[in-house]
Amino acid sequence: MATIPSPSPRPDIYPSASPTGGEITVLTMQEAECGMGHYDRRDVFKCVLVLRGANELHYATRSYLIDRPALVFTNRLVPFSWEPIEGSVEQEGYIVAFTEPFLHSAMRGVSLKESVLYRVDGNPVYYLDAEQQRYLSEVFARMRRDFNTDYAHQDDVLRNQLSLLVHEAARLQPARPYPAVATNSAERVTNLFLSLLDIQFPVTKEYHEPLLKNAQDYADRLAVHVNSLNRAVKQVTGKPTTAHIADRLTSEAKLLLHHTDWPVGDIADRLGFEYATYFHRFFKQHTGTTPLAFRQAA
Repeated sequence: MATIPSPSPRPDIYPSASPTGGEITVLTMQEAECGMGHYDRRDVFKCVLVLRGANELHYATRSYLIDRPALVFTNRLVPFSWEPIEGSVEQEGYIVAFTEPFLHSAMRGVSLKESVLYRVDGNPVYYLDAEQQRYLSEVFARMRRDFNTDYAHQDDVLRNQLSLLVHEAARLQPARPYPAVATNSAERVTNLFLSLLDIQFPVTKEYHEPLLKNAQDYADRLAVHVNSLNRAVKQVTGKPTTAHIADRLTSEAKLLLHHTDWPVGDIADRLGFEYATYFHRFFKQHTGTTPLAFRQAA
């Protein structure tokens, strides 16, 4: 069975600890008091400036040696892990962890998940020359300073600075990966699929992008052929891709029906059903009862 690593909790580096209301956190690596290996939490986006120290970044099916100053973007849509190089000097740099809604307005409606910086098949590592390192160090240092202020428009300042980092990175030359350690390709693809499925939930009313609805949607996002995806998932988990998707949608529908007062039509819309009747049919097929009857019995 495919498994997704469960990182150790580090509440001090996640946006939940942010003075901006849980949308962004800016810290130096020394302040986080840990190496890069602790920065593999997958429910937020991160922009990392590595100034000193050496790591290997395993990003989906690729690996990168980061042994020089670099700008690194890690993506909540892609499984990844950091491995410090044995004998390397102490890590120095900055980490910015943020939610997509925090940056969404500054990027004028452009989805980060569609950005080359965050696409599954994109390049997350950008080596820096001396001038680029100097400039980005100043930006990160300014963000770290502004993060600790009580300025009334602090979130706007940080959002603009973060947007600047994303645009600046788009002008850099991405690093080339080296071949990842050989592992079973079916397990890699399955882990990617399960990660993509998991991060889309829970559904919230405040901010929600359209869900990936079928195997083809997931295959497109993973840049693999849908037949390869279906074959890998069935081989590793024993269940078809469609069964995993249906199970997750059913589970989320039950939670929303039980724990919210949203109208059934709103729940159907949030789960990606074009019409409420489609949702009724889907829910009854997978639970044996209607959404309204389930809510009343809960």
